[in-house]
Amino acid sequence: MAKNQPKDILSRVADLGEEALHKLPNFPGGDRLMEVVNQSRTRLDEMQKRLRGLDVLEKRVDQLEKRVAKLEKPTSTKSSAAKPSATKPDSTKPATPKKPPA
Repeated sequence: MAKNQPKDILSRVADLGEEALHKLPNFPGGDRLMEVVNQSRTRLDEMQKRLRGLDVLEKRVDQLEKRVAKLEKPTSTKSSAAKPSATKPDSTKPATPKKPPA
C-alpha cells in the first residue's frame, strides 16, 4: 500500500501556478498578458545589466574623488603660506597730499 504524501503549501502553490500559466493563453486576452509579461522580463534583464555597469562607474568616481582630494590638500596649504600678510599703514607718518594734474 502506497500512501500519497501530503504536499506542503509551497509545492501546491507552485503546481497551481504552473497549471494557471499553461491555461492562460486559452482565456480571452491571455496571450496579450503573456506578451506583456515576457516584455517586462526582457526589460528587467536589460535594466539589471545597466545597473551592474553603474557599480563600475561608482568605483571609478570614488577613486577620482580620492585623487582630487589628495591634489587639493597640498594646494590649500601652499596657497596660504605663499600669501603675504597684510600690513597696516603706519599712522605716525602724515599722508602726503596728491598734486592735482596740471
